[in-house]
Amino acid sequence: MHHSAERRGQALLRASVVHAWRGLAAAGLALFAGWTLHHFGGSGTDRLFNAWLYNGLVLLAVAGLVLRVAWVRTERSAWLLLALAVGAWAVGEIVFDFAYGGSPPFPSVADAFYLAFYPLCYVGLILLVRSRISRPNASVWLDGVTAALAAASVSAALIVEVVMASTSGTPAAVVTNLAYPLGDTILLALVIGVFAVSGWRPGRAWTLLGASLAASAVADGLFLYQSAKGTYSEGTVLDALWPASMLLLAAAAWQPVDGAARRIELQGRPLLAPSAVGGAAAFGVLGYDHFHKLHALGPALALATLAAILGRASLTFRENARILARIREQAVTDSLTGLANRRKLVADLDRVLATLEERSILVIFDLDGFKSYNDTYGHPAGDALLARLGAALAAVTEPHGGSYRLGGDEFCVLAPVAGTLKVEALLDVTAGALSESGDGFSVRSSFGAVFLPDEASDPREALRIADQRLYVQKNAALGRGQPHELLLEALFEREPDLRGHIDVVAELSLAVGQRLGLSGGALAELKFAAELHDIGKLAVPDAVLSKEDSLDESEWRFIRQHTLIGQRILGASPALNAVGVIVRSTHERWDGSGYVDGLAGEEIPVAARIIAACDAYAAMTSSRPYRRSMTQHEALAELRRCAGTQLDPSVVEMLCEALALAPSARDAA
Repeated sequence: MHHSAERRGQALLRASVVHAWRGLAAAGLALFAGWTLHHFGGSGTDRLFNAWLYNGLVLLAVAGLVLRVAWVRTERSAWLLLALAVGAWAVGEIVFDFAYGGSPPFPSVADAFYLAFYPLCYVGLILLVRSRISRPNASVWLDGVTAALAAASVSAALIVEVVMASTSGTPAAVVTNLAYPLGDTILLALVIGVFAVSGWRPGRAWTLLGASLAASAVADGLFLYQSAKGTYSEGTVLDALWPASMLLLAAAAWQPVDGAARRIELQGRPLLAPSAVGGAAAFGVLGYDHFHKLHALGPALALATLAAILGRASLTFRENARILARIREQAVTDSLTGLANRRKLVADLDRVLATLEERSILVIFDLDGFKSYNDTYGHPAGDALLARLGAALAAVTEPHGGSYRLGGDEFCVLAPVAGTLKVEALLDVTAGALSESGDGFSVRSSFGAVFLPDEASDPREALRIADQRLYVQKNAALGRGQPHELLLEALFEREPDLRGHIDVVAELSLAVGQRLGLSGGALAELKFAAELHDIGKLAVPDAVLSKEDSLDESEWRFIRQHTLIGQRILGASPALNAVGVIVRSTHERWDGSGYVDGLAGEEIPVAARIIAACDAYAAMTSSRPYRRSMTQHEALAELRRCAGTQLDPSVVEMLCEALALAPSARDAA
């Protein structure tokens, strides 16, 4: 408590001293400026004002800076150097007025102290730049360099030219005369550079510093010009600019600097002005030099300004290219997992389907058990799990193809394939990567796959098929009670004898599908379609189904509609949409004479062609009230006879091979 009260007391004392210093500085400067205008008190006051009050104001500026260094720890090194700079200037003034009596030789010891102001001030300002301006990129620094060079070129054209034209005497005198405008030019250029990179919103401290150095530069320039022309007279308004400059510099030291607000943030600011204004200034100097020859320094600085502008343009182009690359990457990247997103997947699908260079597989995965995990452990834990699974998927997929997150708990893989074994291995490792178990939870994945370009010719169709197969597999994994099971139960209730027939068709269809390279979701769809290919018969009257005589035309219309009705029934469940498309085509013929769409050859879905052949075999080897059953040999002969007209020849061949190795199917038939 005691220390807190002591600190408050010290802060109050400092505030009071600073307030008093400001009041004294303002009053003293106003008094001196008023005297330079009116010379009240007559010539007897010249020494009082020109020597004593003038130097007292400069020493007051030194005192303000010394107090800042002593009382405030932040930026102490920078302000110490600035205090030494103003102190050197004050020593030069004292030597000028009291050691030489106001009439020193040129150059003199006073000039050495005056000129010491510049390097000390320059280093102090650089330290302030490092402290008060956020670290910018190279292009922002070039904006500052451009503005600084442009200001220096204009200053050199205006001041150095005049000084050079009017300077004479010893080499030491010429060098000293040039040192003042060059020192002012460098300091002023530095501050203008800071103004430029800060977006011309530098804050009060830098504004006061700029005003201070501008006043000093103007005073030095006018003094040198008037001295060269022999028109300088002590005690004019010009003399008020020097103490005003020092007091403004000291006032800048006491501007608030606490907190993050003291830093000038540069990134993201539009900084076109330095290049535009700097370029105009440089061309102005070069244009003037074309008609009225200037000292080489001005045009040289103008050319350096243009070089900096060209460098800035080059950096801007490279930065914009990098920004565009980052934007493109973000547009096709999932922020949570780092995998490619749906936009990238569609683009890659377009590329794969357009080039047709190799056969590829698209697999969509959906996590089973993730919702329960998310509800139990919370969304942050769920996000962490998705990130882990995404990383695992990328690790096993990268050697083969691309991995993607479509959103939520859906992932995807797109990879080239070269044979069934490779496909099976890919599905195993990717499904395994999207699995994780622990105490009280188990997350697995279901998937749906589609081969490109065999089964889809555009990205939308590929995604639709893979998505439908995914949900077919999910429903199969959940077991009975799903829509297809309920439909089968309804069908078996009506026609109990169909159970054996459907089992044979499904078993043979799976055997043929495997031999033809189907796997994953495509194989699951084939199984469901084989089981449900007669589901449309639920809408056919019993009298038609059980009729022993030949059917008339109206009765045949009922029969020909049963595949279409089957598709409608299956379409009521989104998970069975793809199965319904297969069922619709199970009575199409290879030669195009089937129903309901008159498809021919490979226009017919491969699963429908398989079911048609297996259904025909099962029907021929089953007894009917109106005919006897065929033997296997007879049925195979009939299948081969119909190959190329009613049935797909390659499917018939695979079915014959399957039957040779499937005694269970023959027995069941």
